[in-house]
Amino acid sequence: MAVYLWEGTTRRGELQKGELEAENDSALRIVLRRQGLTNVKIKQKPKDLLEYIPFLRQRVKEKDVVVFSRQFATMINAGLPIIQCLDLLSAEEQNRTFSRIIASVKTDIEQGHSLTDSLKKHPAVFDELFVNLVAAGEAGGILDVILNRLSSYLEKAMKLKSKVKGAMVYPASVLTISIAVVILLLYKVVPVFDELFRSMGSALPGPTQFLVDASRFVQGNILYIFVALIAGGFAFQRYYRTNRGRYQVDKLLLKLPIFGILFKKVAVAKFSRTLSTLLGSGVPILEGLEIVSRTAGNRVVENALLETRKSISEGKTIAEPLLKSKIFPSMVVQMIGVGESTGALDAMLAKIADFYDQEVDAAVDAMTSLLEPVMMVFLGGIVGGMIVALYLPIFSMAGAIGG
Repeated sequence: MAVYLWEGTTRRGELQKGELEAENDSALRIVLRRQGLTNVKIKQKPKDLLEYIPFLRQRVKEKDVVVFSRQFATMINAGLPIIQCLDLLSAEEQNRTFSRIIASVKTDIEQGHSLTDSLKKHPAVFDELFVNLVAAGEAGGILDVILNRLSSYLEKAMKLKSKVKGAMVYPASVLTISIAVVILLLYKVVPVFDELFRSMGSALPGPTQFLVDASRFVQGNILYIFVALIAGGFAFQRYYRTNRGRYQVDKLLLKLPIFGILFKKVAVAKFSRTLSTLLGSGVPILEGLEIVSRTAGNRVVENALLETRKSISEGKTIAEPLLKSKIFPSMVVQMIGVGESTGALDAMLAKIADFYDQEVDAAVDAMTSLLEPVMMVFLGGIVGGMIVALYLPIFSMAGAIGG
């Protein structure tokens, strides 16, 4: 389908403009006439060359979806028709990719599709959780309430993800800098000392000889080293895409010292918040667990939730299989059991999510304060050790001369 720019006159004589996606201009004229527009003028929108280069297209960010949900809910609550809401949101959206997607959703609805079915056509932007909650809102006639609830959920999920990313930036940066400094010293600095050591003609201390050998290896194989690093990155990426690889890596992440505790707390917070939002919106628990498992972000957690879903379908409680997974703390499982027995599982899950959001904050602060001195000692130890190794022969020569 092509995108068309249109303008027309309303029954009140007001001029309106916009853009819509349609199979052809005739189909678009029919849609506009149904809206009561006259003196319609249509022209096809010029092609954007960036659309043919995928990596240059504007990406739709989580923040864009959050703002869209909040504004959409406000407009529906104010009594505006869905089509008019989407038309306004598409026109005001600064992200061109997202604007086209919203316009496409609007066109599908005008052609008789439901909002849920229209959103399903864009899974890269509207995930399964989003679509299922919208479906629940449409079925219950509370779309504005669901969209507000969805906006709150997305905001908190985005905040949680930002915390984890922020916690990972510091150690990743220090590690990258350490590798770059080591390669630079081995490639540029050590060779200068190597020439000096050769002119001395004496045997080198063990640490110095090791450093010189490493420098010669790096100089002679620098291209192969970079190719090996790139190939290793691609190989890891391909392995991680397999079911076995994803499971093994995710399992290792949960067992890492310091980081593993943080990842477990993030998993509990995300699970609790997501399932609470789904149950509170009227989604059945079995369907909710299936959706949560696919949005867990960790294959080990996903498998545990699918096992829980299977157990519930066999008549067991939700708490029992969660405890067996050994991922969820006993306190969390007990609270879930209480919520299940009292019929207030969504409210209990929301309380658990709020508590674990605070736990993630505390874990990130503790990890940052612990990693700062550790990483500084690590970086200083590497660079300092190399410098000491380089000056050992000079110290030995000075001692021999002084003796």
